[in-house]
Amino acid sequence: MAANGTQNGGDGKGSSLEQLAKMTTVVCDSGDFGTMEKYKPTDATTNPSLILAAAGMSQYNALIDKAVALAKTKSQDVDQQVQIAFDQVFILFGLEILKIVPGRVSTEVDARLSFDKDGQIEKAKQLIALYKEAGISSDRILIKLSSTWEGIQAAKILEKEHNIHCNLTLLFSLPQAAACAEAGVTLVSPFVGRILDWHVKNTDKKSFQPLEDPGVKSVTKIYSYFKKFGYKTVVMGASFRNVGEVTALAGCDLLTISPKLLEELANSNEKIEKHLDAGKAKDLDLEKMVLDEKTFRYLLNEDEMATDKLADGIRKFAADAIKLEELLRAKLKKA
Repeated sequence: MAANGTQNGGDGKGSSLEQLAKMTTVVCDSGDFGTMEKYKPTDATTNPSLILAAAGMSQYNALIDKAVALAKTKSQDVDQQVQIAFDQVFILFGLEILKIVPGRVSTEVDARLSFDKDGQIEKAKQLIALYKEAGISSDRILIKLSSTWEGIQAAKILEKEHNIHCNLTLLFSLPQAAACAEAGVTLVSPFVGRILDWHVKNTDKKSFQPLEDPGVKSVTKIYSYFKKFGYKTVVMGASFRNVGEVTALAGCDLLTISPKLLEELANSNEKIEKHLDAGKAKDLDLEKMVLDEKTFRYLLNEDEMATDKLADGIRKFAADAIKLEELLRAKLKKA
């Protein structure tokens, strides 16, 4: 689904966003429908934090109320109602998003299941079944899983045995990405901005030029590795802090971009150069990684940044999931 761009970059015609879209599939990183209608991305991604933010907006009250009402009809037990409503919120947002974007929506499995392979598999199957009940083919859904060893193994089974396409998120290192590629997952979402955040906080260097940004360099390395060894898994750069990070990854398979940065790109006419090139990657001198569970865990442990950010990301997504459940529980009591 990635758009084809010119070999060396954009032609300088049109906005920076229009130029970028000629060489990279642009994905909207938001739970806000208005943003998607405005910028017309191919795909959209959501996560617990984005859904929680949207759930607090008045324009989405009807969707939240619909999820709560449906949960009431499915169970008399309040805890079960909360879980049903929780899943329904993600599905209802996904359904609305799919009315806007021509491609796929990414829907995330609860981060609290990040170390439970079987739990992630079952939850993914439940989400796909809910979409199917609503008339949506699994081809339009990417199930998001954390890039833990358990998440990657869950994705391997979902892809190979259930034809459920997966998006592996909270990814901060090449070993995580390589394990995903070997597992045959559809897509990985390496986090650019969170890698930058870690380096700013934990090193003496506080600012970086776009091409020297540690997050940009990490995604470039992952992209090059995948293309060098011919993996089918595609790369979607995510979690950007500034436009420079986005444009430094022009040519990546996909980039999921926040509304604020989409706006900046749409209002800019700066020429975009293509920096990532699959053909050139094939000529790079790279060594293929061989990863079993023990090697994966050791290499991840050796990468302080990746270990810190993976744990931090799971904690934050889990905390926002709990907040969303609390919001739904309050509404269920009133309903």
